[in-house]
Amino acid sequence: MIRVEIRPDWIVRDAAGQPTALPALLGLLLAVSELGSISKAATARGMSYRHAWGLLQQFSRQFGVELVHKVRGQGTVLSPLAEKLMWADRRIHARLTPMLDSLASELQQELARVLVGDAQVLRLTASHGFAVAALVTQLNEHGVTVDINYRSSSDAVAALARGECDLAGFHLPVGELEGAAAAKYRLWLDPERHALLHLAYRMQGLFVAKGNPKGVTSLADLARSDLRFVNRQKGSGTRVLLELLLADLGVDPAVINRSGTAEFTHAAVAAYVASGMADVGFGVETAARRFDLDFIPVIRERYFLACDAGALETPLLTSAQAAMAGGSFREVLSTLPGYDGALSGERLDLHFLF
Repeated sequence: MIRVEIRPDWIVRDAAGQPTALPALLGLLLAVSELGSISKAATARGMSYRHAWGLLQQFSRQFGVELVHKVRGQGTVLSPLAEKLMWADRRIHARLTPMLDSLASELQQELARVLVGDAQVLRLTASHGFAVAALVTQLNEHGVTVDINYRSSSDAVAALARGECDLAGFHLPVGELEGAAAAKYRLWLDPERHALLHLAYRMQGLFVAKGNPKGVTSLADLARSDLRFVNRQKGSGTRVLLELLLADLGVDPAVINRSGTAEFTHAAVAAYVASGMADVGFGVETAARRFDLDFIPVIRERYFLACDAGALETPLLTSAQAAMAGGSFREVLSTLPGYDGALSGERLDLHFLF
């Protein structure tokens, strides 16, 4: 089975309009940032020191400022412009990768239909998350072809109700807010028709810069006028959860999102905070750790995959459930900060929610 991948790329044009692609430079800058040495960075990137130095000089001339400089006791460090380039690239990847993965999956299925006919495909629609991405990888490695479509939790369960997917991902808080959150999905989920598979527990909380320079301690701080907050998009399960939590505190959601900024993934929120464009975000712990942010735990939740109960015995869903319950998948989840795969693959009846 062929695999299709689409990755974001961006170019810079000089005053004369000449384009220059940035992947080689961005990879080198990241290595310099991590290793503090051009020679070590060059080795890590598989290039000669001469080539690495030439690349840095080429772009320094193009931008009109140095990209790296020596600091006593710290080695080679990035200039403010280089830092900005690196963080811009990380934000681009965090924001676009889910959409590009969905498009790649769609193209892959179109090509597969031409090459191998009516091959069986597991259609998975879910909000983008680290456990979902890990499951797709696990299934692909076991020969199960997955057509992944990343959409909000509300859109995912609506797609299931319309018969447009086999599995729909959404998440609910553990505790007293579970019922109120579940009510948001009652329109599309039918206890007589649908069933749930438990994918993972995960922790959601606040993202703040390393060292917590703004002194954020709880969700109540989001009402402070001195904090810049980056939200998730409307309809996302995380935004629904956040608004329920704020309502429980008596905080108006409109107060916290003065800029109107919204991102489509946990990673994109983390990148936004890590780049200094916001002071606080809300999302899963794994995203915060991957961007070297401090994380303030707020609430634990369960991530479910909903399906037609009658389809659970089909080969595709049997394979998916077995993959979730398998030791290999649970081991992967154990490496994701804030995730717990102890009950992965467990089947649940929808009546306990509604």
